[in-house]
Amino acid sequence: MQTGVQQIQLRTEVKTEDSARRALREIKKAGFDGLELNRYMLHKMPAAIRLFTKMAGMEMGAGGSLPWKEMIADSGLSVLAMHTDLGSLEKDPQAVLDEAKTFGTRRIVLTGMYHYDYGNRESVSELVRRLNHAGKLCAESGFAFFYHNHNCEFLRDKTGALAFDRLVDGTDPSLVSFEFDCFWAAETGCDVVGRMRRMGKRIKLLHINDRGIRPAGAAGSILKSDGMELGTGNMPLEAILTQAAETCDAVILETHRNWIGKDPVRSLQMSGAWLQEHLDGAGDRK
Repeated sequence: MQTGVQQIQLRTEVKTEDSARRALREIKKAGFDGLELNRYMLHKMPAAIRLFTKMAGMEMGAGGSLPWKEMIADSGLSVLAMHTDLGSLEKDPQAVLDEAKTFGTRRIVLTGMYHYDYGNRESVSELVRRLNHAGKLCAESGFAFFYHNHNCEFLRDKTGALAFDRLVDGTDPSLVSFEFDCFWAAETGCDVVGRMRRMGKRIKLLHINDRGIRPAGAAGSILKSDGMELGTGNMPLEAILTQAAETCDAVILETHRNWIGKDPVRSLQMSGAWLQEHLDGAGDRK
């Protein structure tokens, strides 16, 4: 399996070209093979998205003005995949696919749907149709299409059906694969490893993260959990890697915030060290 870092982890490090180049060099030094791109970080961000991310506590820096192709080439990293939104892919698929091709990747990942009703049976049925159509558009041009989950897909409709199950069961395996985000699934109480086993080869890419709480001195009896560096939280990471070794082409680190020392580079260095130590044994544990 290849290993990579999601571009969003660099959001505070892309204020200048120098800082972005330093972060890319550190990703390579930490042992990762590549970077997974977010298409909206490659372009000047619309005001609405910039406001949305800021309100979510995730300001995105100045990535849209940086020479990403040159910087990535100079870093020695490959591009493992590119995230995009479904609207852009439906409106102008050729523009999305051409851009991915210029970065050397033929993997297109749907980031997820914002302001979408996953608890509505008809909405999920419509999304299944759109995903199959998007997958067909990609396949016709020689690209693989993936759906990336968050926690909203683990809502149930009035019949008790889980939206995520309907997305998996309703989409055509020859057109739609999954980039399974184990952190968001775990956040809902999902049996992550069990679900990965049931999905089998539908999962071709994995977003990996740990989940836990940081020591903060005397505090209340209930603390808020968040993303953590690999090996510092409570996710069953070794079992997750073992299962990923069965089906996945790449394991990609993604942490939005809560970095140790508020430093995303230090955070990915720690996670990279843990991943390098445990990845080689993942196949042996099968």
